[in-house]
Amino acid sequence: MASGATMKVEVVSPERVLFSGAATQLITRTESGGEIAFLPGHTSFLGVLTENHTRIFLEDGRVQSVAVHGGFVEASGGHVTLLSDNAELAEDIDVARARAAKERAESLLRGEHEASVAADLRRADARLSATGGLVSK
Repeated sequence: MASGATMKVEVVSPERVLFSGAATQLITRTESGGEIAFLPGHTSFLGVLTENHTRIFLEDGRVQSVAVHGGFVEASGGHVTLLSDNAELAEDIDVARARAAKERAESLLRGEHEASVAADLRRADARLSATGGLVSK
C-alpha cells in the first residue's frame, strides 16, 4: 500500500447513509471469521456482520466509531460498504439509554430467567452429545 492511500467507505442503513468518506483502514467483525481489517486495495470480499464496534480510520488520524447490529460488508474496487438494518455512529448513541439496556439484559441473565437459560443450555448440550457433536470437557 502506498503512503497516503485511501479507500472509499460507506455505512448505509435503510433510512440513510450514516457515513461516507475516505479511510485508510476499516476494522469490523463478521459472524464466521471474527474481526477483519480492510486496507486500500483489499481483495473482493462479502461477509455477514455480527453485532460489533466497527472502527473507520480516517485520513487525518481520527477514528470514526460505529455500533453495527448485523448486516453485510462488501469490499471491491477500492470501496468498502457496510449495509446494516441498524447501525449508529458513536456520537448519535444515547449512552444512558445504552447503559440502562445493558443493565436490564444483565439482570435478566442473573434473575428468574437464569434457570431457564441454564436448562436450555443443558438440553442443547444433551442433544449435541447424543449425536456425537459435543465433546465432553
